[in-house]
Amino acid sequence: MKRGQMEEVVMGMNLSRRTFLKSTAATALVAGAYGAGLRPALAAPELAKMDALAQAELVRNGDMTALDLVNAGIERVEQVNGEVNAVVTKFYDRAREAAKGGLPQGPFTGVPNLVKDLDNLAGTRATSGSRLFAENISPETDPLIASDEQAGFVMLGKSNTPEFGLLGTTEPLLLGPSRNPWSLEHSTGGSSGGAAAAVASGMVPLAHATDGGGSIRIPASCCGVFGLKPSRGRIYLGGRSLPGDIGVQHCVSRSVRDSATLMDLSEMKARRPCSRPSAASKGPARSVSRSPSTRRITTASSRMRM
Repeated sequence: MKRGQMEEVVMGMNLSRRTFLKSTAATALVAGAYGAGLRPALAAPELAKMDALAQAELVRNGDMTALDLVNAGIERVEQVNGEVNAVVTKFYDRAREAAKGGLPQGPFTGVPNLVKDLDNLAGTRATSGSRLFAENISPETDPLIASDEQAGFVMLGKSNTPEFGLLGTTEPLLLGPSRNPWSLEHSTGGSSGGAAAAVASGMVPLAHATDGGGSIRIPASCCGVFGLKPSRGRIYLGGRSLPGDIGVQHCVSRSVRDSATLMDLSEMKARRPCSRPSAASKGPARSVSRSPSTRRITTASSRMRM
């Protein structure tokens, strides 16, 4: 697609890039900027470009609160999701209460995230993209999701997935198709299509995802975000893996360092996930611990100038 055409179809609203930014990213994030004492004209676009670790640093430094980040993420979802259909279940009240409370102190404290709708978060709807489970409520939280929450993430909702995560596109009859933020007529890929679309459109900087036969990698490629399938047995799943299971869980993200840091936290390390990496860590997080350049951070949205 040519550059001029891209400007016309961004989010399917026939808006120029400049107008799009004013009506979405700036509006969604300006409230948090005011609360942090930052100049909104600068803070809004800068926050939109930040990956998860950079957003968490704002909270650690006292420049913003976890609630600021959560409210900005919610506003962004409300403005963009109607076109993209990446988020299929929302639990904003739960997220706000978590952000107001004492969040665990981890590398991602206060950063909004999404749970793929194949996995469980206690007390929330879990459909697996199937009409058979349209009213199903999770009685418990899956171990990896609990691990992500211990790392400081705040879950805003569930991301779209094809039925039982079995297809390379995300078009479930129950939830409706997830649409590619770059062109609404194109596929997000699957099965983590909702997660990839949410990150690509700036709803969240990182989203939980799963992969058996390409379900992280295909949507990451389609939506222009970073996606890695870790080796089987490397990520802590609380003993829930079945013999012969080719599926793994991880994320799609705005930056490589986000993915590496999260993998470092959730690896099988003496079955103790979420232990903070030490300064002497030789894992992947150390090798990418320095702040990446703007180009590396904004790979998913550089053409939108978010």
